Amino acid sequence: MHEELKKIISEAMNTRFEFEQKLIQRAWEDENFKQELLSNPKAVFARESGEELPKDLEIEVIQETANKVYLVLPTNPAPDITKELSEEALEAVAGGVSGCTLWSRIKNVCIGWSAVRNANNLA
Repeated sequence: MHEELKKIISEAMNTRFEFEQKLIQRAWEDENFKQELLSNPKAVFARESGEELPKDLEIEVIQETANKVYLVLPTNPAPDITKELSEEALEAVAGGVSGCTLWSRIKNVCIGWSAVRNANNLA
């Protein structure tokens, strides 16, 4: 089970990375888009992802310079990834989660992971 959870987390992070790369590429090519992304990132994110974002979700865009680089350290979605799920918890999540919304991948890595994590609390 440990490897399956690692795969889910990896896929969610890859999707986030791909979406962010598209935003970056467009910002490099379109100065108006870049300014809008810098001034109102949540609205741009919602529009470009096609998703309604939670009111409490904050998005900040920071532009690097030639002399300053930022490293973003995401929230650890699996501090206790080694804990095994009970058969009941596995049944609760098996086949019931087919995908993740983009904002949930950013906020909680993946709805699927959240479901596994929440079901893990039943064990």
